[in-house]
Amino acid sequence: MSGPTTTRSPVTTEVDMVVVGAGFAGLRTLYTMRGLGLSVAVLEAGSDIGGAWFWNRYPGARCDVESYDYSYSFSEELQQEWRWSERYATQPEVLRYINHVADRFDLRRDIHLDQRLTRASFDEARCLWSVATESGQRWTARFLVMAVGNLSTTKSPEFAGQESFRGEIYHTARWPHEPVDLTGKRVGVIGTGSSGMQMIPVVAQEADQLLVFQRSANFSVPALNAPISDEQDAAVKARYRERREAARNSPSGLSFPPNKQSALEVTPQERRAHYEAAWNSLGFGFVLAYYDLVLDQRANDTASDFIRAKIAEAVRDPETREKLTPRGFPFATKRPSVDSGYYETFNRSNVELVDVAASPIETITPAGIRTTTGTYELDVIVFATGFDAITGSLLRPEIVGRNGWTLREKWSAGPLTYLGLGVAGFPNMFIIAGPGSPSLLSNVLLSIEQHVDWLADLLTHAQDRGMNEIEVTAEAERGWIEHVDAKAQQTLYPKARSYYMGDEIPGKPRVFMPYSGGVRGYRRILDQVQQDGYEGFVMRRAEAPAPALGSAGGSRLADA
Repeated sequence: MSGPTTTRSPVTTEVDMVVVGAGFAGLRTLYTMRGLGLSVAVLEAGSDIGGAWFWNRYPGARCDVESYDYSYSFSEELQQEWRWSERYATQPEVLRYINHVADRFDLRRDIHLDQRLTRASFDEARCLWSVATESGQRWTARFLVMAVGNLSTTKSPEFAGQESFRGEIYHTARWPHEPVDLTGKRVGVIGTGSSGMQMIPVVAQEADQLLVFQRSANFSVPALNAPISDEQDAAVKARYRERREAARNSPSGLSFPPNKQSALEVTPQERRAHYEAAWNSLGFGFVLAYYDLVLDQRANDTASDFIRAKIAEAVRDPETREKLTPRGFPFATKRPSVDSGYYETFNRSNVELVDVAASPIETITPAGIRTTTGTYELDVIVFATGFDAITGSLLRPEIVGRNGWTLREKWSAGPLTYLGLGVAGFPNMFIIAGPGSPSLLSNVLLSIEQHVDWLADLLTHAQDRGMNEIEVTAEAERGWIEHVDAKAQQTLYPKARSYYMGDEIPGKPRVFMPYSGGVRGYRRILDQVQQDGYEGFVMRRAEAPAPALGSAGGSRLADA
């Protein structure tokens, strides 16, 4: 006969800092904060490190920023020793790089895998964050850093009849680790954003039949990917410091110099020649062919018309061509894709485009997909439907600040931050590349490093003065959001329905979420805040009384 069962409370681990996420942002935070002498626990929901590059293993997955720029700059030895093989690295190569960094700098010993954050609450009396995960494990920490990424919470559609499908269903952002053989199969891809545009040319070469279900056409530019020769590699590494500095001083965080001309101040012949050169060399950098493409509608029209003409050249069938031609929004106001033969793929006899804006999907049947105008028999369905972008992974767990106020409540009308880093009412919590920062409007690797280094300086500043609680003021937060909104209104971004505006999720507040003032302009603001003694932050000892907060809800700025 067994004795009575005793229930043990979970052990709570105490550290100086909990970092949520073991992708590029989380690893950089760990490396830097460990260098300050802090004890750090990195909590990762996945079974291994890598963040988006661990989950997104779909055929054709590739970075759309050049490999040399989409990498860490904190170690000269690292950037000299790592050898990129292609201009735009594939997912396996990016993941190998991330694992190399983790091993080279002994980061794994502070990373806790299979630990999905469920709740984090601020203990005002002790000035500590209490953190709990799905597995029941707990941590307490002085500082909480959300390094969860902007594109990490998947958007998975739920169609009627989905459970009845007899074939296989995959999501691009949750692709199996084992190989998926599509040879000879009838495949349906739902979605033509970046993931869909990358995988469709690859799948078309393998599948017997490929049906592409498109709701809205988007602009795409050619990646022009190519192997990197030893000579090219040596040339970049000889001037890597200058390349990094050029990126830091650019609007985009990319290393090539932006064009300071307006698209409207040159002749049509000069403009077309310039677009041709950019189309055949710049890849994603085409968005900066002229400085005013996202600032002036007339300037944008010239680029949009150029790309539409390129689509017309690439796609032979007039009806398909028209469906693939984006209209009704300015180029680059939705993040444009970077592809390898996407438009030409629709010339293949085994590829068909289905316009689900005109013929919506009614149901998934045991044999395939039925729209309002037809039925399509399939063996495999792939959801390339993207993410709950920018705020999705921040609002998925319950994060509780002062007075029991949750982040979901505070952000009910849209995200509120100061500099994209801190949130009033949530002391000692920081976001890496969060809403209100350049994030997805930049080379996010550069923006991550910019945030982590600035945060390290902030923590050092506070520690040197004997302060252990850092909090954004409501006034600074309100002023920053007004600035972010004003900057957005100077651009064409609000004219498109996009994840920049929260349009990807029904019911999500429609506000512009990144910072459109550019990497260089944003850095100048960070520098000024630092020079002004970290204006907008209140630093105090834990025992100091805390300010009360207003109620949640209302307009985006009502309770900032």
